[in-house]
Amino acid sequence: MIPVPGYEGRRVAVFGLGRSGITAARALQAGGAIPILWDDGVSGRMQAEVEGFAVEDLTTADWSGFAALVLSPGAPLIHPKPHWSVDKAREAGVPVIGDIELFARALAALPKEQRPRVVAITGTNGKSTTTALIGWVLKSAGLTVHVGGNIGIGVLALPAQTPDAVYVIEVSSYQLDLTTTFAPDVAILTNISPDHLDRHGGMEGYVAAKARIFAAQGPDAVALVGVDESWGQGIASQLSQRVITISTNPSPPRGEGYVAQPGVILKDGESIADLAAARSLPGRHNAQNAAFAYATARALGISHDAAVAGLLSFPGLAHRLEAVGRLGSVRFINDSKATNADAARQALASYPCVFWIAGGVPKAGGIDDLADLFLRVTKAYLIGEAAEAFATTLADTPHVIARTLDDAVAAAAADAASAGGDQIVLLSPACASFDQYPDFEARGEAFRAAVLALGAVPETAS
Repeated sequence: MIPVPGYEGRRVAVFGLGRSGITAARALQAGGAIPILWDDGVSGRMQAEVEGFAVEDLTTADWSGFAALVLSPGAPLIHPKPHWSVDKAREAGVPVIGDIELFARALAALPKEQRPRVVAITGTNGKSTTTALIGWVLKSAGLTVHVGGNIGIGVLALPAQTPDAVYVIEVSSYQLDLTTTFAPDVAILTNISPDHLDRHGGMEGYVAAKARIFAAQGPDAVALVGVDESWGQGIASQLSQRVITISTNPSPPRGEGYVAQPGVILKDGESIADLAAARSLPGRHNAQNAAFAYATARALGISHDAAVAGLLSFPGLAHRLEAVGRLGSVRFINDSKATNADAARQALASYPCVFWIAGGVPKAGGIDDLADLFLRVTKAYLIGEAAEAFATTLADTPHVIARTLDDAVAAAAADAASAGGDQIVLLSPACASFDQYPDFEARGEAFRAAVLALGAVPETAS
C-alpha cells in the first residue's frame, strides 16, 4: 500500500466503494487522514464497516469539515450531470480528486532523490496491452516494476515507494478528469477514437480528458503520442516536453518517432526490431503497442537488445487476442476486451479470415465502421442485444444469430472444422458485456470454458 500524506487529522470524504474507493480509504488512513466513506449500495457500506471505517451518509453530512472529496471514477464529474456528491463538494468549496491524484501527491511528498519513476498509459484502445507489455519489458530488463491502476491492482494498493521502482500505471479518461498534479516521467497516449462521449460531453471533452496525462509533466519528461488520428496529432503539436510520436503510417508527421508496421518497428525508415517471432504481438496494432514499449524502455535507459528481448518474450494479455485453445487445426482467440468497434477492428485486421463471434450491448454506430473488413469474416455468430442489428449490418456476409456465447462457440467450432485447414474462431464482440456478463473478463472466461469444454487443448500464447 502507498500511504497518502497531507491530510493528517483531517476528514476526507470518499464516495464509491469499489476497488479504487476502498483502496483510497485505506491509503488515506495509513497516511493519518480520517476517511469518511459512503456508497449508494449497501454492500459497499457493509464492507467499509467490516474494515472499521467511519461510514456516514454524505447526503446529509456537514461538508464544510471535509478537506477533499475522493470520487470514484465511475461517478460522473460533469456529464451527463455532476454526481450529487460533486455538487455538495463544490457548494462547500471542497476539492474533488481521485485515486490517481492521491498517488501523485504521495510521490510528490517524497524528497526528489527518493521518488520512483512513473510511466502512465491512456488511450481509447490498446492501453491495457501496452501497460502489460511495458511492465513485462521493464521487468525482463531487471527493473523493480509495479503494474496497476485501471488494470489489475488499484494504484494505491501497489507496493510502497522505493527509489529504484518504476510504477507502470494504466489510467482512464475518468481517472484523468480527477487529476491536477499527476506528472508521469513517461506519459503515453496510444490513440483516440470516439468513446464514453456521454461522460465527457462530446468528443472535445473526451480528447481534453486524455490530454490531461501530459498537462503536469515537466520539461525533462517524455510524451509518447500515437499520431494516426488528427486528435493525437493536435495534442502532440501543443506539447513543450520531449515528444516521441508513434505511427502506423509509413509517412508519419515529421518529428522524432517510430513507425509500427505488421511485424516490425521502424525508425528513420530502418528496421530496429523484427517482431516476427513475437507470437503474442500479431497485427499492426500490436506492432504499435510494441513501439510504445520499446520507446519507453529506451527512455528509461534500457538497452536496445534488452528492450527487444522483452518484446519477443511477452506472453500476451488475458482477453486481448489471447489464444485459449486449439482443436485440431482450429485455434480459438479470446478478444473479449474488444468492447467497441475500433478495438474489434484491430482483431479482425490481424487475421486473413475468421469465424467471428460478436455482440452484446452495442456502442453508438454498432459495427458499421467495420464494413471494409467483412470480407475477412468467413461467418459471423451473433449474440446478445446487438444480434439483430449486427445481422442487418452484415447483410450478405454469412452469419447466424446464436444468442448465447456457448451456442456461438459450438457452431463456430463445427463450421471452422468443416472448412478444413488452419482456421481461427475469434471472439471480438465490439460490444459491452453487461447484457449477459458482469464485465469483459467474465465474458472472456466463459469463452475459454466453452472452448475447453469442446476438448480443445489449452494454449498459453498467441
